[in-house]
Amino acid sequence: MLFKKFLCVFMLSMFLFIICIPVGAEKQNINDLPAKSYILVEFSTGKILTEKNLDEKMSPASMTKIMTMLLLVERIEQEKISLTDMVTVSKHANSMGGSQIWLNVGEQMSVEDLLKAVAVNSANDAAVAIAEYVAGSEEQFVDLMNKRANELGMVNSHFCNASGLDVDGHFSTARDISIVGKELLKHSMITKYTSIYMDSLRNGKTELVNTNKMVRFYEGCNGLKTGTTDNAGSCLCCTATRNNMTLIAVSMGSQTSKERFNTCRALLDYGFSEWKLVSPDLSNININSIDVVDGKKKFATIRMESNVSSVLVPQGSSGGIETKLEIQDFVEAPVEKGMCVGKVSFFFEGKELSSNRVVIDDDVEEMDFNFLLLSMMKDFFVSEKNVL
Repeated sequence: MLFKKFLCVFMLSMFLFIICIPVGAEKQNINDLPAKSYILVEFSTGKILTEKNLDEKMSPASMTKIMTMLLLVERIEQEKISLTDMVTVSKHANSMGGSQIWLNVGEQMSVEDLLKAVAVNSANDAAVAIAEYVAGSEEQFVDLMNKRANELGMVNSHFCNASGLDVDGHFSTARDISIVGKELLKHSMITKYTSIYMDSLRNGKTELVNTNKMVRFYEGCNGLKTGTTDNAGSCLCCTATRNNMTLIAVSMGSQTSKERFNTCRALLDYGFSEWKLVSPDLSNININSIDVVDGKKKFATIRMESNVSSVLVPQGSSGGIETKLEIQDFVEAPVEKGMCVGKVSFFFEGKELSSNRVVIDDDVEEMDFNFLLLSMMKDFFVSEKNVL
């Protein structure tokens, strides 16, 4: 126990020494970044601003914990789990190596403190304790991770544990990490933890220092997760918000910690200096309904698939955004909710920036003989009544 305390103090001292080194003061060329793969994504639009080898499968290291935190936060917001719930540490969670907060078997810690340990200190033991509390075992939690990854369209990812420790078959990509990072950011509560620079647990006995030093040194940084293993090298998913625009930068496979920070810093600098969000004028867009041929209803309501509050344009742009609506004249029954019948496109200086699908908002069944007969009888009696 004494050795563990000594080792913890030594590691913290070394980290505090390293953390004081400024993050990448030199200007980094956006076309020569020290990472095997990377991606920069704007949060609200999902637009990829730049990338390199974005679908190359690599070990994600502790960026895995983004998915771990997502599954926990989703259940907290669904009120299936509370931040005040107390979790009892298992022998399995206690056995984790790498970064940890030295959880003891049988020790109890709140969900909130475990989340803080994962988000700030990248604690493997805390990640596994969370996994076991959510799903009953880490193995069952991993099943949930892979199911959620499939739902999010993370087609090049497969998880084998909740912490990100190296193991065969555990892999992801820069694109997929940006996808799960984007999903996690939809839950605003998470940045309360991922933006912490220093904190403590156990009534001040356990010091926490964020492994993502961009939180301290980069303006607007609010997360999200570092990762370092022998197989992965140095990785980082870094998020920052300026002028109501949030960017997600993912760097994988750097040789040193400094290189991953320099990569994400350069990506974020590029995004904020080259792009901005503007609100399109939708006053001329009239989306109500579409005619249905041979249906039990004569029309179906339609809508844009997602709300559009802003469009991404280059910095320095002075002109407005042109909108264009294209919708089919009619659809033939049967009609299913979600069926695409057109799109709203956004143009800037004659170039299409993005588009939003227009979809059916309700089901319409096909007209059958009985329905046709009843309709004809109804029309007949109505016409007779009008004649009388």
